[in-house]
Amino acid sequence: MAAETIWNKETVPKVMKIVSTKLQQRDLITLLLVNPSIHHTLLSHPSLWLVLDFHEMSNAGDRLVSALSLPRYRNVKHINLEFAQDIEDKQLENVKSKCGDSLLDLEILNLNGCQRISDKGIEVVTDTCPKLKVFSIYWNVRVTDVGITHLVKNCRFVVDLNLSGCKNITDKSLHLVADNYQELESLNITRLDIFSQCIKMTDSGLQRILLNCSSLQTLNLYALSTQSASFLSCSLTDEAYKMISRLPHLRFLDLCGAQNLTDDGLSCIAMCKNLVSLNLTWCVQVSDVGVIAIAQGCRSLELLSLFGILGVSDRCLEVLSSFCSNTLTTLDVNGCINIKNRSRDQLLKLFPNLMCFKVHS
Repeated sequence: MAAETIWNKETVPKVMKIVSTKLQQRDLITLLLVNPSIHHTLLSHPSLWLVLDFHEMSNAGDRLVSALSLPRYRNVKHINLEFAQDIEDKQLENVKSKCGDSLLDLEILNLNGCQRISDKGIEVVTDTCPKLKVFSIYWNVRVTDVGITHLVKNCRFVVDLNLSGCKNITDKSLHLVADNYQELESLNITRLDIFSQCIKMTDSGLQRILLNCSSLQTLNLYALSTQSASFLSCSLTDEAYKMISRLPHLRFLDLCGAQNLTDDGLSCIAMCKNLVSLNLTWCVQVSDVGVIAIAQGCRSLELLSLFGILGVSDRCLEVLSSFCSNTLTTLDVNGCINIKNRSRDQLLKLFPNLMCFKVHS
């Protein structure tokens, strides 16, 4: 009996503390029902209840309200509602009115794909989480500059922001971000206007970001400048791309589809000495000149995609090999018809550490 008591009071809590940190949220909740001892042990460790994950779940809005009403989630730091179903403004209003205090320590909020959330939802949820650091609202077509105004007003410490696919925001939002988040480290503004009938983001917005946010380490501009029947010209020019050189800490840069990027712009970007990942897929005006400048300036490069660029040849690969052969692990030259030596074995002779030969499929 004594041994069993020691087991229940000492061993079980120690084991549960170790095991529970490796479990998913659903499994933790199931364990609460096993017996009172385990229930007490799990609830005695607040660090286990800092994350709420409703990724792709149905009825997510009501689940969120119910969970935040429980004492164990009083200090939640991370809420994931990515592609969750049945989450809209009214549930976020309920969170604020019923359990808003539970969000006072929230640092990470993922609302990716939550299409029913509008500017009103952004207003009420950001009003309750002043410590927010990471905010992601990928592919929301209802949020406008009004929602971003609420964000920067209510959450002053954001360092990681994903506005990818939010086609109804304009230069005004980027100006707000630049003026209020000067310590920003990661920004994703992929496809802001790709399906719009008018250009909503221009050099002005990006240049303000590049002027004010010198701490940026990750910048994703994938498919931001695209020519189609809906556009008279690309929205960003080489002058904006040149200003990327003002980011001394930049490590990850995605310029896929930057049709106005020239060798001059790329030569300026080569001043970003800490770059480790650079996506130049379909940057159709780039040639050997720009890539050689990158090779000479960015000698820590680990990933480089030149996919679909017709203006590059074996010459740029030779220079890349001279400066980046020990660092490059991913190199995509598929579709570069003027690069003759493109077989896996040929590339490995130039870049012995290559492990990946395709970024785009």
